[in-house]
Amino acid sequence: MLVCVVGSGGREHALAAVLSRTAEVVVTPGNAGIPWSIDTSPEEVDADLFVIGPEAPLVDGLADRLRAAGKLVFGPSAEGAQLEGSKRWMKELLVAAGVPTAKYGSFTVESEALAFLDTMVPPYVIKTDGLAAGKGVVVTDSLVEARNAVGDYLSGAAFGEAGQLLVIEEGLVGPEVSVLAVCDGKRAVLLDPAQDFKRACDGDSGPNTGGMGAYSPVPALGDEFLAEVNSTFIEPTLAELRKRGIDYRGVLYAGLMLTADGPKLLEYNVRFGDPETQVVLPRLRSDLAQILAEAAAGNLVTEPVFTSDAMVTVVCAAEGYPSQPATGATIHGIEEATSSLGGSVFCAGVQAEGANLVVAGGRVLNVCGTGLTLSEARKHAYRALESVRFDGMQFRTDIALKAESGAQQ
Repeated sequence: MLVCVVGSGGREHALAAVLSRTAEVVVTPGNAGIPWSIDTSPEEVDADLFVIGPEAPLVDGLADRLRAAGKLVFGPSAEGAQLEGSKRWMKELLVAAGVPTAKYGSFTVESEALAFLDTMVPPYVIKTDGLAAGKGVVVTDSLVEARNAVGDYLSGAAFGEAGQLLVIEEGLVGPEVSVLAVCDGKRAVLLDPAQDFKRACDGDSGPNTGGMGAYSPVPALGDEFLAEVNSTFIEPTLAELRKRGIDYRGVLYAGLMLTADGPKLLEYNVRFGDPETQVVLPRLRSDLAQILAEAAAGNLVTEPVFTSDAMVTVVCAAEGYPSQPATGATIHGIEEATSSLGGSVFCAGVQAEGANLVVAGGRVLNVCGTGLTLSEARKHAYRALESVRFDGMQFRTDIALKAESGAQQ
């Protein structure tokens, strides 16, 4: 089987690495650090299965165009991708499906948004309606900061058109957890949970990012929790999508908050999470290509089986990330990190410059560690990280630190 992975980041590198265990793989466009990369459009590739990584081409209808050409595609239609493409559409669907989620309002007029905001209590949550590369969320206890975010979003100053319709949500409190569900339109199988770290700096401080690290599995969240997630969130969502005539074949990424009143959905994404993919899929013992092909064909029968090992990934980001990442710095030490005990590296924002890889994006590398326990996996990840360097490199030093003792983030 030839599988074409669409995308160019660390998530796609991880997808390709796991798929290559049982299938031939190409990645388009990929990047200079992904060995399966080819410089061509996915619509020019004759593959047996297409796996679309990022959200933007899904929202743009790439899955529809490939299916219209007779291809087998793992990734939702443009209509289904509205779950991530429009926060308001997603929230309306959640209410219709009876899925537990935060109270919200959506706005295009600043005075109306500010009036609604004044009725809320902290923490305040302001989100772009459209895509913002995982950075279109402000969570703050400061009413002044929240009001400023409303003005920046609706004016277009922060995220252009993506923010000129915004969603204000009730702030939920509790640990966050990510669950990836592989869906065939009618049913889903759930992958092991992961926990990621959105804030740029240690102690969950600093600005929101696309993700600075992750780990899997999550202590104390086992089969009973996944069964609850499936029955309470995934199944009602698929049923509501079918009611609307949407045959959803792809990943539902459920971002959940474990509140005192039980789990509530923060948001859905319509693709594999980044960097959660990098710590969940490498732990898979089952044939990923078979699972995704079954889902794409609408006949998902294989249950995923995972190793008992743990995995931790630490994101190495460029200087200035997330606001103004600096590019061009030469990257050193990837081979040494990969040869380190339990270490591995997935390349994200990189490009070739002569014989070297240089920084070409905000999140540059995912340095991973695998071990029998989270503590061992964390030790291996940070030991591998000691080999990696580039000018201005930033990373968090506390990824999975609390999880070492069985606590959640």
